[in-house]
Amino acid sequence: MKKRLLALTLVLGLLASPAALAAEGEETRIQEISPWAYDTVADSYAMGLLDDFYSTYLLDPVTDEQLEHMTGIVADKLALLGLPARAAGESGTPVVIDTTRGGVLNALYQEAAAYAFSGVEEGPVPFLSGLGVVKGTGADLALERTCTYQEAMVMADRLILALYDANGAGSKGLLWKAVNGDNTLYLLGTIHMDRSNVYPLHKSVRDALDASQVVSFELDLNDQEGMALLAQLQVYSDGTTLADHISPELYARVQAAAESLGMEPNGFDAYKPWALASTFGVLSLQDDTTGTNAMAIDMYINAYAVNAGKTIDSVETYAFQGGIFDSLSAEYQEAYLDASLAGYEGMINGEAASEEAQALAQAQQEQIAAMFDAWKDRDPNALAEVYGKEAILNSDDELNSKLFTERDPGMIAAAALLLIFPKTDEGASFIDGWSWLLFGICFAGSVRKLNPILLILFSAVAGIAIYYVPTVV
Repeated sequence: MKKRLLALTLVLGLLASPAALAAEGEETRIQEISPWAYDTVADSYAMGLLDDFYSTYLLDPVTDEQLEHMTGIVADKLALLGLPARAAGESGTPVVIDTTRGGVLNALYQEAAAYAFSGVEEGPVPFLSGLGVVKGTGADLALERTCTYQEAMVMADRLILALYDANGAGSKGLLWKAVNGDNTLYLLGTIHMDRSNVYPLHKSVRDALDASQVVSFELDLNDQEGMALLAQLQVYSDGTTLADHISPELYARVQAAAESLGMEPNGFDAYKPWALASTFGVLSLQDDTTGTNAMAIDMYINAYAVNAGKTIDSVETYAFQGGIFDSLSAEYQEAYLDASLAGYEGMINGEAASEEAQALAQAQQEQIAAMFDAWKDRDPNALAEVYGKEAILNSDDELNSKLFTERDPGMIAAAALLLIFPKTDEGASFIDGWSWLLFGICFAGSVRKLNPILLILFSAVAGIAIYYVPTVV
């Protein structure tokens, strides 16, 4: 089975600014997240404490149902720590649970009190105050006041993070650190999915984000014009439809897949095979551990960085990355869609699927689970073993060649330049022209299939040389 890079065709970043959720002709009071809660937004959404409709209830009093949902999330996350439970009779005196600030605090405390956390025996207020879940003491805590949803969400989020951090838990990610003089570059490899209870991330990852001034992605997830361009590349503009480009048998399977998603049979007619292949590829790899909000790791990092006021940058454009897929041959696109759709069919049909589809779905599920395990444990060797990049590099697969052999030297050069010449809040510097020239040379060399090792060496030597070019005023 050939391995391919999964590309999300639709991206969504959760920012602190609320979405417009009112139906046509209906006015809805938009409730904005308070600035003091910005730092909890990404984690709260990723862990299911926030949903897409938060701006309609955020500042309202928390309900019993909402509190039960929150405590359920806390309980599930704490259970994943695998800590020993407290012995019977050690959980302390029963506490009052209601929708006051004190009642919410008590409800959250009860979930923690099930385990032998340090200091939990001291009781709700001392324990949670010590963890920083609530700020202040005595009357400052306003325990008798009705608790808003936002306040309850922040307390739940802080409790999960504090206990994970205290136990060195959380997804560590494939995180590297490079230092050049006063410049520091963190490189975090991501998987374009949310699965295997990937959240919360380990404190080391969040600390790296906090320490960074600029956060660079493959693509700027906030670039609306770029996303619009990608959307245009995904659909036909010549008057043809999907049925004109793939076999009748494959088209019938696409129609069935559309219906399984609650769409009309012809709901995908406008889309090119590569766009559908990417979409079905992502769908086929979800399981019961996929987050309720399905926040891919890149989206989480983007939301975290934006809400923290970081400068957002990218090393590629939507035109460039979309062009990689759009330039695939018609034959390859059809085969790509066939393989991705088979994985999706195997997932949704289960035992009713063909043996081949079941085997494909099982293999995909096992591979992505192993990749996430390696990612969460920060084990690059384990990831390399399950991913098999050497086999990918040595294959004659059309997409693999475009994504790795031809593209990687440019990515490496971009990372090197960011380390040597980091971008600043003041904007582009004199060196940017040289940087783009170097990137262009590396890209041209990759297109002409020059030896990647030579390109890497060239970029390193050129980067050092550029470093010593005197500033021209």
